[in-house]
Amino acid sequence: MRVLLVEDDDGVADALVDVLAAHGHQPTRVSRGADALTRHRDHDLVLLDLGLPDADGLDVLRKLRRVGPIPVVVLTARGEERMVVRGLRSGADDYLVKPVRMAELLARIEAVARRGRPAAPAADEVRVGDVLVDLRTRRVRVGDRDVELTPKEFDVLAVLAGEAGSAVNRQRLMDEVWGDAYLAVSRSLDVHIAQLRAKLGRPELLVTIRGFGYRFGE
Repeated sequence: MRVLLVEDDDGVADALVDVLAAHGHQPTRVSRGADALTRHRDHDLVLLDLGLPDADGLDVLRKLRRVGPIPVVVLTARGEERMVVRGLRSGADDYLVKPVRMAELLARIEAVARRGRPAAPAADEVRVGDVLVDLRTRRVRVGDRDVELTPKEFDVLAVLAGEAGSAVNRQRLMDEVWGDAYLAVSRSLDVHIAQLRAKLGRPELLVTIRGFGYRFGE
């Protein structure tokens, strides 16, 4: 990926450029927010520090969000919960606090990039056993009966049904259904899974993968 690194600390920037390049990315380093706003279109992802010499990083983030969908990962020393929430609500795709482990940084960048890629066309209907999930009309049938689900219950089921037979990570479920895995309440996911098991009447089809997430299908 072509990564635009917006970082005013030369030592941090040099280390990040070296790591990104060593793992096959094409990093470009700039030190000012103004440069981020003029050069982001030539890149696939922005790695953004919030403490910039010419602008507040959150303002830069908001402006990037207004002009395009490029993925933005915030990398900053500002680790207070209030700042994390502000960064995510301002449009950051992920938020990392310095000092960060390089392996984690690379994994987060790759995860954000995957979410930003166009998805392959999915089937409109998914059938597992006698459960039919119609992703287009948002209808669910079990045998010959319709099952009424709340919007959030269907959203959870739709994510799992879209990868029927595969384990889906809890964080990804919360991110896709609630919009932000960092702000979603983990307990809410468990409650929705329990409600789905009860309404579908097929608890064996919603499998808990301990320490990871869930799978739709035996």
